[in-house]
Amino acid sequence: MNVTLRQLQAFLAVAATGSFTRAAERLGLTQPGVSVLVRELEAELGLRLLDRSTRRVEPTASGAEFLAQAEKIVADLEGAVRGMRDVAARRRGRIALAAPPLLSAALMPAVLARAGEALPGVAATLADLRTDQIVERVAAGTADIGIGTFPPVAGEIGRVPLMQDALMLFTPRASAPAGEVPWDRLDAMPVIALTRDSGIRLLVDGVMEGRGLGLRPALEATQISTALALVAAGLGAAILPALALAIADRTRLAATPLVDPVVSREVVAITRAGRALPPAGPAVLELLREEAATLAASLAVHQPGANLR
Repeated sequence: MNVTLRQLQAFLAVAATGSFTRAAERLGLTQPGVSVLVRELEAELGLRLLDRSTRRVEPTASGAEFLAQAEKIVADLEGAVRGMRDVAARRRGRIALAAPPLLSAALMPAVLARAGEALPGVAATLADLRTDQIVERVAAGTADIGIGTFPPVAGEIGRVPLMQDALMLFTPRASAPAGEVPWDRLDAMPVIALTRDSGIRLLVDGVMEGRGLGLRPALEATQISTALALVAAGLGAAILPALALAIADRTRLAATPLVDPVVSREVVAITRAGRALPPAGPAVLELLREEAATLAASLAVHQPGANLR
């Protein structure tokens, strides 16, 4: 079947105005052009849709029956087109985000709040997941943007740098070191470590082993929030990313830079290469860049020698 939208619009305009001339004016076409479109539609359907007289053009019985269906078809199509234009204009749509728990708490609330103001018709979802789960979702297309610190990922994954996140020594405020702490001094400290399934723990172990030091944790914790609570209770010091300051109780805890070496991780946004982001995606990426820069400045991540208290 080769019925076209223009044919349906011509038929509806003639039926509404009772005149090929007025229908042509409404559609911005010539009167012969409208006549041709209606004849083509009638030929395609094998039915006469309009009775033509010198005074008025009216639908036949078959035309009247087809009229309601044609109106619905055109209305549905026009509604679908308007909806897609709204999506393209970022007035509507969805975007799925995924981040690990720390970034979900430290960065994403500000991003989502600004997205709600700038893109009020866009429904954003956030899943707080492990790093490997984030990569899996982005690769599968069930998350549009993943945020975190990721090792090199095989496959078609694009990376957008957001900020640097240095490892710091978290201690009770009352016993915070006076200045920067070399990694060599950690050998004599009771350390509260994250468990070995954590990327942070793997990074810490690598630095310690590279300097011939042994990490003998006094306690281990799965969550950064738990490690912070144990430090606040005076049970040891913890090696955590500076981002942890965003959820730490700064009245009880201090974070001191670790040096020799300075170790930092790159926080990035990842997307699936070759797959177009939703129309709101570029705007959300820009919000992520801006809020990550603001967060980094608030944590003084880029200020060597600063004692973050």
